[in-house]
Amino acid sequence: MALVIDLKPKERIIIGNAVITNDNQRTRLHIEGDAPILREKDVLREEDATSPCKRIYFIIQMMYLANDPTEIYDSYFTAVREVQDAAPTTSLLIADISSHILGGHYYKALREARKLIDYEQELMANV
Repeated sequence: MALVIDLKPKERIIIGNAVITNDNQRTRLHIEGDAPILREKDVLREEDATSPCKRIYFIIQMMYLANDPTEIYDSYFTAVREVQDAAPTTSLLIADISSHILGGHYYKALREARKLIDYEQELMANV
């Protein structure tokens, strides 16, 4: 079964190693295969990874798009240790994310990492 994605005018999407930019009209894509796919709204640019949890999201994003995600594991686990040392209450969220990563489910890990970013923002708001 194909993944169906509706793109807004000028919206971009990453499919595999290619960035695709939509033209001036709405478009519907039917995508079959196993290539990693990220909509523009889910992409975090490196310069926007300005907090520890956003950095974790960025690292997971790189894993999702990488040919060999295991090469990035050291960066991920270093970043995770730093966050857990600073905020031990993140441990359950990080455990869920790490479980997805170790299972090779990087897109699911990205979704969970969004929750980690939200939690980080809550913590910072209460400081």
